[in-house]
Amino acid sequence: MSFWTLQQVAEHNKPTSCWVIIHNRVYDVTEFLSEHPGGAKIILKYAGNDATEPYDTFHAPDTLEKNLPPEKYLGPLNPSDALALTHAQRDKTKTKDQLRVEEALTHRPPLHRVINLADMESIARRVLSHKAWAYYSSASDDEIAYTENARAFSRFFFLPRVMRPVAICDPSTTILGYPSSLPIFVSGAALAKLGHPLGEVNITRGAFVPPSVHLIQMVSSNASLSFTEIAQAAGDGQVLFFQLYKHRDDILAERRVRAVEAAGYKAIFLTVDAIVPGNREKDIRCPWVLEDEEAGVPPVYVEDTVGAASGGEANLFGTAGALIANDDRSMTWEKTIPWLRGITELPIVIKGIQCVEDAMLAAEAGVDGILLSNHGGRQLDYSLPPLEVLYKLRRQRPDIFSKLEVYVDGGIRRGTDVLKALCLGARAVGLGRPFLYAQGAYGVSGVTKIIQILEREIVTGMRLLGVSAVKDLAPDMVERVDWQPLATKL
Repeated sequence: MSFWTLQQVAEHNKPTSCWVIIHNRVYDVTEFLSEHPGGAKIILKYAGNDATEPYDTFHAPDTLEKNLPPEKYLGPLNPSDALALTHAQRDKTKTKDQLRVEEALTHRPPLHRVINLADMESIARRVLSHKAWAYYSSASDDEIAYTENARAFSRFFFLPRVMRPVAICDPSTTILGYPSSLPIFVSGAALAKLGHPLGEVNITRGAFVPPSVHLIQMVSSNASLSFTEIAQAAGDGQVLFFQLYKHRDDILAERRVRAVEAAGYKAIFLTVDAIVPGNREKDIRCPWVLEDEEAGVPPVYVEDTVGAASGGEANLFGTAGALIANDDRSMTWEKTIPWLRGITELPIVIKGIQCVEDAMLAAEAGVDGILLSNHGGRQLDYSLPPLEVLYKLRRQRPDIFSKLEVYVDGGIRRGTDVLKALCLGARAVGLGRPFLYAQGAYGVSGVTKIIQILEREIVTGMRLLGVSAVKDLAPDMVERVDWQPLATKL
């Protein structure tokens, strides 16, 4: 096999001939430019150069093998040039944001000082890169839906029962028949490697620590590690679900479903609320913030009449919006659910139900569960908080809860939030951002820590409610009020 030099690769830096280097291997991606979900521009930025760092950050390791024909791998880089690349990367001047992160990591408080999920989020805000924080924390438009997801919980108050035996309190449950030590699960979220080099594997390892911690992790189609790698990191008996973003090509979609099933995943969560990316402006602005930071002086802008007339060249996809560019925008109850039932025997849950009417259609379609979710406020702004949808479903169609399992995510930050959802009929609740923040700030230990925090809060809340088992949580233990408390911080 012939070797390539950096000079030879550098000559192929145009749309008509585009080569890149990934882990000292040379690839011809010219024909892939038009197919790349993020568009050709991002690849051309690295045309004729080393693209290993951005590739590792945003793609699972097997992405190239899945999307490029074998003949597009041209061969290895010349050993001396590969060594030169290694030295260049080692000696590369660090950005101001990288230096800030390194400094912040040395001043993280010890984990025993993290006593709630808000503490963990505050630490993550300081130690994550600007890009990671912008992507994880961003929500659509004015972020009203994101804010109200959490505020919705403040409209529900408890009606505790007293003089009931709670010395023994069991917070465990089952989700689709699989045991969980707590009535919570990891909701699917993309690009965990933005926050930590080990990415989703941190969550996998932190969510399953026998004998006490057995949580279920939902793995996103857009994870920064392959679903196979994550499955291989799972412990013996650990349960993983898969969050499916269905490709518009049924053949490709079927291939993924069958591969996921073969890898040992136990359920498919079909995502239906993200057929186009939400308008996440904090994430969109991220590159400009970093550019201005590196400049070190206030930027000077000049009027760009050409750009203004043409709409400019802003990347409105943001960090990961392009990941769903090829998703199916023509899914229907009549077509998609039978198709999915026809290719897998795994339980099917619809993720992204946002109204009672669609919950009824899901039950009629015969799925195994629904996840009431507005994607953490990241898709349609002013979509109703999932807890309010759960409340409406409980009042209008209580029979639905006996036909399928109902879950909810979005805005859960306390064990009491979990209990309110369970009282209203949720089988379990999902958390996404808290696990990204925890693994980004402390790795595996951070994930285990927030599980311990939630367990303490859930068990304490159950005892104060007068219940000793999850099954005893009932609708008459909560009441919705038409006012909201004034929250204070110590």
